[in-house]
Amino acid sequence: MRKVGLYVTLAIVVVLAATLGWLYFTDRLEREKPVIKLNQDISAIGRQKDIGITFTDRKSGLAKLSVEIIQDEKSYPVSKETIARRGEREKILKLTVNTEELKLKNGPAVIRMSAADHSVFKNETILAAQVKIDTVPPQIYILNPVNYINQGGTGFITYRTSKPAALTGVYVDDIFFQGYTTLINNRPVSSVYFAVGPDSSGAKTRITVFVRDDAGNETTSLLPFTLKQKKFRSDKVNLSDTFLQKIVPEFQATNSHLQGKTPSEVFAYVNRQLREDNDRTIRRVCAKSINKRLWDGAFLRMRNAKPTALFGDRRTYLANGAALGDSVHLGVDLASTAGAPIEAANNGIIIFAGPLGIYGNAVIIDHGQGLFSLYGHLSSIETEVGAQVRKEERIGFSGLTGLAGGDHLHFSVMIGGHFVNPVEWWDPHWIQDNVLAKM
Repeated sequence: MRKVGLYVTLAIVVVLAATLGWLYFTDRLEREKPVIKLNQDISAIGRQKDIGITFTDRKSGLAKLSVEIIQDEKSYPVSKETIARRGEREKILKLTVNTEELKLKNGPAVIRMSAADHSVFKNETILAAQVKIDTVPPQIYILNPVNYINQGGTGFITYRTSKPAALTGVYVDDIFFQGYTTLINNRPVSSVYFAVGPDSSGAKTRITVFVRDDAGNETTSLLPFTLKQKKFRSDKVNLSDTFLQKIVPEFQATNSHLQGKTPSEVFAYVNRQLREDNDRTIRRVCAKSINKRLWDGAFLRMRNAKPTALFGDRRTYLANGAALGDSVHLGVDLASTAGAPIEAANNGIIIFAGPLGIYGNAVIIDHGQGLFSLYGHLSSIETEVGAQVRKEERIGFSGLTGLAGGDHLHFSVMIGGHFVNPVEWWDPHWIQDNVLAKM
């Protein structure tokens, strides 16, 4: 019996050895070539460009990798690597190409990538991509040298660039507002709406036009402007027990950690943390906008409605004499009859329709090229995401959802998710002088 067991063990060892040997030689004798993939477009390279390349070989594994730039039949090595250990199936190279260090000149070139494997046949793949070396930064030609902007208002400019832009827009201090390139009088012109916050200062605020070309070259230019200071109201709001009791169920239903909290604690959380969360949601929703002007003429103001709160109002909230927090009102509250019909202020596309924290049931409309409007505290919504709406088309009814003390509409205008004074967009003269005339 022992001999039988020994024979079985030897047989198993022989089979395993044969199998491993077969796998080894099969691996070594394979003829499949490695795969090379560029992880992004590198049609143009400026002074410096980061590139990513993925090398893959699923059989014998990667053995040799190289990246070089060829210009005027001369090779400029970027990376070279030998992998002695077999079995490395994938390698991602993240390289920085510095054209100045490589002494490349402006003009056409080829980036050549190669990979060989561990097969006895040394299977090799070569991938060549045509590129343009371009170290000349774009120039900016601002078409609107005179700009008067209201504190808390909207700015708008047009400008041309000496070459096509991969990314362009305006920085207001460190906040970026994307620009959009369209044809005006059959010539490509970039235009951008941007927001100047209610806390902005004419002496400290910097507005900078920015452009980056396909090669990664960047240029900035300071925008001349005059900031018109505005005086915003301040007020202390005494929160009644009735109001605090009213908001508790709605916010506890959507925020389970508020269960068991006092009405004052619920309000403090909603006014601070939930308000910040809602702002982030709005900026995310408004991060993309259709590259086309959809709006036409002055924005519609809610009919037969009285303003109950204005843009920029600074509020300090009190309950039983104790401070519960403060806020800056970033829209206009308009009150009419309860359940009043709410209409789209201008033409656009619905990009949000649903619950939105402090705004209750809300709708956001994209009017094109970074311009949006928001309708909050609705009792019901009569539209859906993706719908194209026309000015005066009904989208819902007013209500008191969210952080509302009574039935009204909260109306806001945003640039890329940043709030601006809606009053400007109700004024056809302001639109003509500050937007249309610049087109």
